[in-house]
Amino acid sequence: MPKIQVSGMSCSHCVQSVTKALATVPGVTDIAVSLERNEAIFQAPANLDWERVRAAIEAAGFQAGAHQP
Repeated sequence: MPKIQVSGMSCSHCVQSVTKALATVPGVTDIAVSLERNEAIFQAPANLDWERVRAAIEAAGFQAGAHQP
């Protein structure tokens, strides 16, 4: 499963915001955001547009870090 580091989260509301933001990215499903690990794990197609993922996270007010396809 792909994952991406997310910084700037401090509470469960932040987790919900990142989850909702990622849900807007085409093809992203089964999203699990971890406050403790500062990351989001999800299902996505092989041709996922990582820039859209980063943009969605940053539009929600958080910082997108390294990702693993």
